Amino acid sequence: MEAVCQVCMHHCRLRPGQQGICRARKNINGEILCVNYGQVTSLNLDPIEKKPLKLFYPGSLILSVGSYGCNLRCPFCQNYEISMADTEHAVSRFMSAQELAERALKYRPVGNIGAAFTYNEPLIGWEYVRDAAERIQAYGMKNILVTNGSAESAVLETLLPYIDAMNIDLKGFRADAYQKLGGDLETVKAFIVRAAADCHVELTTLIVPGENDDLSLMEEEAAWIASVSADIPLHITRFFPRYHMCDREATEVQHIYTLVGAAQKYLKYVFAGNC
Repeated sequence: MEAVCQVCMHHCRLRPGQQGICRARKNINGEILCVNYGQVTSLNLDPIEKKPLKLFYPGSLILSVGSYGCNLRCPFCQNYEISMADTEHAVSRFMSAQELAERALKYRPVGNIGAAFTYNEPLIGWEYVRDAAERIQAYGMKNILVTNGSAESAVLETLLPYIDAMNIDLKGFRADAYQKLGGDLETVKAFIVRAAADCHVELTTLIVPGENDDLSLMEEEAAWIASVSADIPLHITRFFPRYHMCDREATEVQHIYTLVGAAQKYLKYVFAGNC
């Protein structure tokens, strides 16, 4: 029996046995299920600034966990080995939600404040995020979501009670640019507005030469962010050649700082990344 996935804007219509664009959700006997549930490909204790979060418990550590799959197709993806993998090709091991929570608790004495769901797109496996975050919260620890923000509102509403902070990728500010990545700008904007109302949100824009590096575009983006809240931090990050986009040089450092200056006309907190 055919079924439609309701997690993101793609609304993949799947036949039995067929997986979605994200490679992490599949029609099993007429029901869309999360097949990457608990399948951990990456687990690291990181400085919180690497998420990146600058204004949320600076100086602390966070246990970062990732699975496989993503609902976008960014040609410059830094983690393509896992984000573009599926069940057959991902190298992972199962870690229950309770086990992850206990691992986070284990590292609390050395400065860990909780867990960050990151590396691939965590929202395509939102059920695991929910289950683990609920347990981590019960231990009095924090939950962080590092996401592309390309999910339906029902998913966000389910997770918001358990999430303390997010870094959301705002990959550009043109609808056609988002379409090239397999995404939808309006979906991400709506996600940002709702998330910022209930938890700490920071945004990241990776500046890719020839794609989203126009000065006026950055001013337009920063003005929109300020219309949500001028207190939302923006990380303007330098691109390096990667994956399918090795046909251009890294973003010039000086141009990053020029864009930072443009965004600072509207926002209180703007940070240069990878410089």
